[in-house]
Amino acid sequence: MDPQLCQDLDWSFPSTHLTEASDGEGGGDTEVMQQETAPVPALSKKTKQPKECFLVQPKETKEGGTKTKKRRKKKITDILAKSEPKPGTPEDLQQLMKDYYSSRRSVIELEELNLPVCPKWVKLRKNHNEKKSVLMLIICSSAIRALELIRSMTAFKGDSKVMKLFAKHIKVQEQIKLLEKRVVHLGVGTPGRIKELVKQGGLNLNPLKFLVFDWNWRDQKLRRMMDIPEIRKEVFELLEMGVLSLCKSESLKLGLF
Repeated sequence: MDPQLCQDLDWSFPSTHLTEASDGEGGGDTEVMQQETAPVPALSKKTKQPKECFLVQPKETKEGGTKTKKRRKKKITDILAKSEPKPGTPEDLQQLMKDYYSSRRSVIELEELNLPVCPKWVKLRKNHNEKKSVLMLIICSSAIRALELIRSMTAFKGDSKVMKLFAKHIKVQEQIKLLEKRVVHLGVGTPGRIKELVKQGGLNLNPLKFLVFDWNWRDQKLRRMMDIPEIRKEVFELLEMGVLSLCKSESLKLGLF
């Protein structure tokens, strides 16, 4: 075969075979060598191997399905929110103290924990049956503050009767009639209206056991009850209408809230 033709066809022959073929004497040997060394076409360009492909199947989603929420642990606030508020009693405190100290103290030491809890509001409330009077009187600087206190003392008041003793939308004569009709345990109001009720005979201070001043609460101007000149004057006038004498006889106790 013509070498020029092989070069044009880009065929390659092993060099050793070609030399052996050229050195041989006989023409038959060259034909045998050409048959043994069959030409192999060379690749002009490198073939790219195919890359592996993976098909990702989409996750099956249920139509209209909702995600499952994790179960939230119950907190003490959730339990207390569902339970109804109840007035505290001395027995509740005594039982709590015994449960707390039961593993630390002996039986004799536990008996020494029977401390008197004052005031015994439940007992006082049951024994009170006098009209035109209250057992506890809470004095505030305004009617709005009195309403806030009434709403916040739900657990303490329990079944006791509470009366609003302020001048907003309530006349003096209406309050006097209400005090004459029913027994009232708690009175919450302003010193001006309470002083007027005592002056007109609608409210008797003798059965009063506790007089509490809303002492530390501040209004929008950051004034306490005794920082307002008008309120301070009415408070001292109320004290002079029999409150001071009741405190000296120890039948009445004052408190600052």
